[in-house]
Amino acid sequence: MNEFYLIAKVSSVYGKEGFVKILSYTDFPERFFNLKVVYLDFFDDKKEFFVEEIKKQKNSFLLKFKNFDTASEAEILIDKEIFVDKQNLVKLPKNYFFVHDLIGSKVLRNNVELGVIKDVLKYPANDVYVVDNLGKEILIPAAFEFIESFDPENKILVLKPGDALYDDED
Repeated sequence: MNEFYLIAKVSSVYGKEGFVKILSYTDFPERFFNLKVVYLDFFDDKKEFFVEEIKKQKNSFLLKFKNFDTASEAEILIDKEIFVDKQNLVKLPKNYFFVHDLIGSKVLRNNVELGVIKDVLKYPANDVYVVDNLGKEILIPAAFEFIESFDPENKILVLKPGDALYDDED
């Protein structure tokens, strides 16, 4: 079974030649220049699309897919999510992790399980892990001063020893 990873979404048609403008969900937008094949979601089924050309325009990327040569042909792609398979995932630098690896990971501190990561919030300073602790949320900054290690294979995040936690006060 193939695993697919969301990287972008088609936001609009661009020009008359079949290009589409995309909304990127990746922290590594330069990855788009290396794409040859992507998958678009049609009714919960991933269809293979071949990338013919990629252009960068200001802060956006324009993609042209093979056999989509006019604006009217490309209109069907608007709002479609763009995925890659495991072979086309970006190779992350040290101490960077995919959100899909973090979600569902156990969080340990002082050898005690605090809960499971259920979400990752993106903020300008740093990401924040939302940990479910028996229905109560604990917010943990994704910063080196709090994290000792992360094992994506076994889905275990180990926090540095200490007392300070960030509870969501509702």
